[in-house]
Amino acid sequence: MAIVVVPFAALAAGLWLAWGNGLTATDLGLAVLFYVLTGLGVTVGYHRLFTHGSFAAHPALRVALAIAGSMGFQGNLIDWVAVHRRHHAFTDRPGDPHSPYRYGSSLGGQLRGLAHAHLGWLFMADRTPADRYAPDLLADPAMRRISRAFPLLCAASLAAPFLAGWAISGTLYGGLTAFLWAGLVRAALLQHVTWSVNSLCHVVGNRPFTTRRHDRSTNLWPLALLSFGESWHNGHHSEPSCARHGVDRRQLDVSAALIRVFERLGWATGVHWPDSDRLERRRVQP
Repeated sequence: MAIVVVPFAALAAGLWLAWGNGLTATDLGLAVLFYVLTGLGVTVGYHRLFTHGSFAAHPALRVALAIAGSMGFQGNLIDWVAVHRRHHAFTDRPGDPHSPYRYGSSLGGQLRGLAHAHLGWLFMADRTPADRYAPDLLADPAMRRISRAFPLLCAASLAAPFLAGWAISGTLYGGLTAFLWAGLVRAALLQHVTWSVNSLCHVVGNRPFTTRRHDRSTNLWPLALLSFGESWHNGHHSEPSCARHGVDRRQLDVSAALIRVFERLGWATGVHWPDSDRLERRRVQP
């Protein structure tokens, strides 16, 4: 409740404070910086590395990505990975923790399902057992410690913008506005972009690649930049372990670009890049 409601309430407070006063360049710059750092921690770390094993990372990089993802206010690493692996195991079928088809395909059922897939599932008593879906992370002492430190890392995710804003502006007020915009509002935006992939990217968009029978994942280009490439969701569900989700030309995938940088630096190895022959075999023929 705290990590969902508080950032969203801060958005309303931020809009009220900005009315007539504007948004400072410092607040905006810090908000973008922390959005990118924590967002890529979720997409490259939580999702592509820890959930799907799209590449192997140097131990220091694993820790850095786990910490950055934890600062994204989306839950601790082990639980996040367990839920997402369960989503892939039961996509859009009974057992999927956040399918928008939970209540059927009628208009009312679809609207209710979208609300469930976007946010409602977080408040349901439907635990995903980590020992079943994330035993590899439970066996990793470093990842267990980072998961236990999730509340502390959330606090650090808010404290860092506050201290940076205070240092840059030289005023306590500058620290507080940075705390609001680069802390809470940034966290709210990242949360709802991620949750939109859960909800909208199973209802709206195109499906250029074949997936399993009940899987209705879609590609939704308007979310590509804000989600760092996660909204090429149909491509991802067609080849879950692939490090690049935007596999076609002009499909922006910032997360894949960062993984490429890590690979060239020698920090990432065994990267699962798209295979053109496999892609064409899975492409829906017109």
